[in-house]
This record gives sequence, C-alpha cells and structure tokens, in this order.
Amino acid sequence: MSMESKNTKRKITEMVEYILTWLCYGDAQAASRVAYTADVQALDSHDVLIVPNNHLGNSIIMPDFSPVKTEHPSEGKTIILTDIVYNTFFFISRAEETFNMERDEHNRFAARFSVLGNNHRLLTPMLDEHAHLLMEALGIPLPTPGFQHIFLTHDIDFIARYRQQMKASWKDIQKDPFYTFPWMTEQDTLVPDAQVIYFVKQTRGKGYDYPQYNLSGKDFGQLKKRLLDSGAQLGVHSSYYGDLPKNPLSTLHRAHYLCGSVRQWQKLSKADYTDDFTMGFADAAGFRLQTTRAVRWINPFTMRLTRLTMHPLIIMDTTLSNEKYMNLSEEDAFNMCQRLINSVRKYRGDLCLLWHNSSFTPDTYHKTLYGKIIQLLNGK
Repeated sequence: MSMESKNTKRKITEMVEYILTWLCYGDAQAASRVAYTADVQALDSHDVLIVPNNHLGNSIIMPDFSPVKTEHPSEGKTIILTDIVYNTFFFISRAEETFNMERDEHNRFAARFSVLGNNHRLLTPMLDEHAHLLMEALGIPLPTPGFQHIFLTHDIDFIARYRQQMKASWKDIQKDPFYTFPWMTEQDTLVPDAQVIYFVKQTRGKGYDYPQYNLSGKDFGQLKKRLLDSGAQLGVHSSYYGDLPKNPLSTLHRAHYLCGSVRQWQKLSKADYTDDFTMGFADAAGFRLQTTRAVRWINPFTMRLTRLTMHPLIIMDTTLSNEKYMNLSEEDAFNMCQRLINSVRKYRGDLCLLWHNSSFTPDTYHKTLYGKIIQLLNGK
C-alpha cells in the first residue's frame, strides 16, 4: 500500500470514528460497539453493524432518504443496511455543494438547489433520527428532550439608519430606528441560559459590505460596552466577498449575507477560527446540516476532519418575511418557528437564531415575533 493510500485510509478511519461517536451523542464507549463493515462476522465482537455503500472516500452520491432498513440476526444484535455513516458525511461536509454548481444572485447555494428543498426535508433533522435509531439499537438511553445550548445571535449590518460615523445627521443615535440594541439586550436576558453573540463587520465598506462603521469610533465604542456589559460576546461578520480580517476580534464567525461556501470553510479551518454560525439557507428555514447539533466540519475535498465547529443556523428573520424567500405572515412565521424549535428540543440540540437589529422596526412584524419566541423559550 502506497503512502498516499495509507494517509487516505487513516483520514477515513478518523472520520468514521468521529461520526460514530457523534451519532452516539459523544459516547465513545457506545460507538466502539459499532462496526462499519459488510463483514457480518464483525457481529461476534460488536453489537451493531452498519453496512457501507462503499462511496465514502471514493465518490459522492446522493444520500439515502428512504426509511432505514435493519435486520436482527440474533438477540441483541442489529445490522443497519442503510449507510447512515455516509449520510452523515454527506450533510456535515456539505459535499453536495462541491458538485452542484447552481448559485443564486449572491453566489450562495440556496435551499431550492438542494436535495433538501423538496418534500419538507429541511424541516426534519434526518441525522438526529439516525442517531436515535443507533442509540436504540445499542440499548442506551436517548437524551432527555431540551436544549443543549441556545444561541441568540445578531448581525450588526448597520448601527443606525440615518447616522454614519463620518456624517452625523442625528444628535442622539439612541433615537435612530435601527438602534434597537437596548430592547434587544433586555429581551435576550430573559433567556438566562442563552449565549448571545453579536457579529460585527470588519470590512472596507465597499459594495454589499457598505456601510462600514468605525470600530474605533465613539458610537461603536459605546455600543460595544453596552453589549459586553449585558453578557454578550462579539463575533466576526466577514465580508460579502469572502475576505477574512487580518486581525479578527474573535474566533467566532458568520459570513455576511450568509455567503458561506466550502472554499471559505477551508480558509476558516486553516485560520484560528473555532466556530462558524453561517450554516443555514437564506431562502428557507430549517436544517441545512440535517441536524440540530453542532458538528466538526469534514473537508469534502480532502476527507479530513477539521477543528472547525459548525453550528446549525435554524431560523433567520428575513428568511421568514422576505418576499423573495418564504414570505410568511406573522402567524405562519411563528408556527414555523414553533415547529423548528420543538424539533431542536426533541433531539436535545442547539437552537441557533439570527435576528438583525435593523429588523425590529415598526414596518415589520419582527419585534412582536421575536418577543413571542423569547416567551416560548421561557416556557410561557
């Protein structure tokens, strides 16, 4: 066996071990009881056997959406005939985006181009269903329903509508309709276990990155103090054009306009970023990663398990209301949010929401809707 073949085999072995442990909600001991092979003799030393489709590391094919097929050759032994390991790789690596080259006007891979865009597949986290099936086959308790983490995140695309750092047209920025931060921090603190993150632009302010706000200026300095005093964290809102700042203010990242891509995740994984919060479709709410849980990204080009943790973005404000996207009424938007939040709770996942400070204006329903969601998260 050549050195290249040995390296490929090692990377795939590491990847499979990670996927099995992740499917078992981090229980490595449980994962060791699972064999990923077509050799049924492996059941002599394992309790569950998953039969590979032989495409992992060789070629990319569509995932198997049909009901998972199982056999029980003897007491306490299960054969899973559906390759749930490959299905997991396909979605958490976003391998689909390496061969389907359709993109929208912002060069984004949209839900309507994906295999998930049909038959409400975006609304069901298939990989979490796989995880529960595997845990049941192993006879280990399923996780208690609830939230592992709640991330209330906000992208600061504009600090204010009518005021820029260079050209102040308002004497009191607090009266600006986009300066909704006092209300936002008040609402977010009503969910005491939530992690609140504000993603800040570090760009030149050209094209779709306009306007740039001065991170050294008085307006942002006062805002930064308010946010940090409220217990929030700051993250990097990288350029629409894919540029990353030379001196990032955080290791947390989200791409502007949700313009994430496999190429950008490669750059993030090589840099010092630890967590990405871009992983949602702009045009449809739901589970782009097909899971409610955070997962380490696997590079589909190199088959290497990276250190970059991907956080599934479940709901974005404009996805619900924009006429180019879902174009939902307030009632339908709330019902959609309830359905997705309940799925996250069922599988004890991470609830990650995105609302912009510029969305809480009188001409939208988002202030009312977000208040209802905050109440829902408090069990009211």
